[in-house]
Amino acid sequence: MKPARIVHLVAHRGNAREFPENTLPSLRSALDLGARFLEIDVHLSSDGVPVVIHDADLERTTGTAGKIFDKPVAEIVNIEAAERMRFGGQFAGTCIPTLADVAQLLEDRPEVTLFVEIKRASLAHFGHDQVIPQVLDAVRPWRSQIVVISFDLPAVFRARQIGGVRIGWVLPQYDSHTRLKCEALQPEFLFCDADKLGAGEPLWRGTWRWVIYEVTAIEQALALAARGADFVETMAVRELGVAMRARTGAPA
Repeated sequence: MKPARIVHLVAHRGNAREFPENTLPSLRSALDLGARFLEIDVHLSSDGVPVVIHDADLERTTGTAGKIFDKPVAEIVNIEAAERMRFGGQFAGTCIPTLADVAQLLEDRPEVTLFVEIKRASLAHFGHDQVIPQVLDAVRPWRSQIVVISFDLPAVFRARQIGGVRIGWVLPQYDSHTRLKCEALQPEFLFCDADKLGAGEPLWRGTWRWVIYEVTAIEQALALAARGADFVETMAVRELGVAMRARTGAPA
């Protein structure tokens, strides 16, 4: 199938198939593989520092009990996030990074865009007035390369209001009611789980560019491109990147 446009690859939590997700090695690997778009997840530490981890609960990726937002950053940056259930001891010593640590990967890489997803659990725990400014402050030197995203609609709206950054809404549903909210918000990006899309129809057009996540196969990526997707997000950075370059002749 010939795509309607070139579709680009977003590295979901870095090269998370081959490395522990949301860690510096995972993100560096994605960059080394040619990815120009990275996506990470952010919570706040107990002392208000944005740190990069998907789950509020530490158990899955670190094997440590407790919640991320109940621990100070000085403790968090020494918590191993090696995903030993997946990788054994291969990545021993790989720890949770701060958002500022990750943003420094953008230094001297003006072509790279970082999507920063603010997680709802931290928003609920600390409130928007604390979380949004802290996130924006952590990425201030690289703000032109940052897109703040979230499932939480007020969070992305607030990020645009106070920070002047590009925003992306992660859609809870793909339906007519949600479309009306998108048209009112006019974000630069819309994110949607591939499984939430209807079958076959063109994606809504607007001010936004589409990022469809949970994509692992080249056939799915090309079909989504034909429907109007601009990006596909994946943890299978190596495999899908190679397949996309082979089929389209374009960089991922």
